[in-house]
Amino acid sequence: MKRLHVHVSVDDLAGSIRFYSALFGAEPTVAASDYAKWMLDDPRVNFAISSRGGKAGVDHLGIQVETPEELKEVYGRLQRAERPVLEEGATTCCYAESEKAWTSDPQGLLWESFLTSGESTIYGDDESLAGFRTGGGVAEPASCCGSKPAPAVEGACCSGTGANK
Repeated sequence: MKRLHVHVSVDDLAGSIRFYSALFGAEPTVAASDYAKWMLDDPRVNFAISSRGGKAGVDHLGIQVETPEELKEVYGRLQRAERPVLEEGATTCCYAESEKAWTSDPQGLLWESFLTSGESTIYGDDESLAGFRTGGGVAEPASCCGSKPAPAVEGACCSGTGANK
């Protein structure tokens, strides 16, 4: 079963944790000095916030899957959407180990598709995604067999200069 993912960059992490905890009626399932995440079942969403220097507001959206088969299905949909795709493969980001791919819609809103396989004690760092998100031309992820043209998208995810899920 898939889960919608929403990531919001915030200026006041503590105040935002209080607000969203009250709104959702639940404490975060992950909380760190720069990040918090709620895994909600009603509505079924992975809602995350971070204060990693990004512009306050929606950072990106995504689809989280539970199986490799679902991830393959979503990757196929990304290809049919006829937008550039950055297939990161296995990566550490947002205090989690994941397999993921990125694209952006025609307006430049970034979408992440991912399968989480475990937790991490570090937020993670990903230079290939930073280049993809800043429109650096060609993204060359280490896990991919070639390069793909990248859409121009503002911000940075796991590069330490912006926010992610």
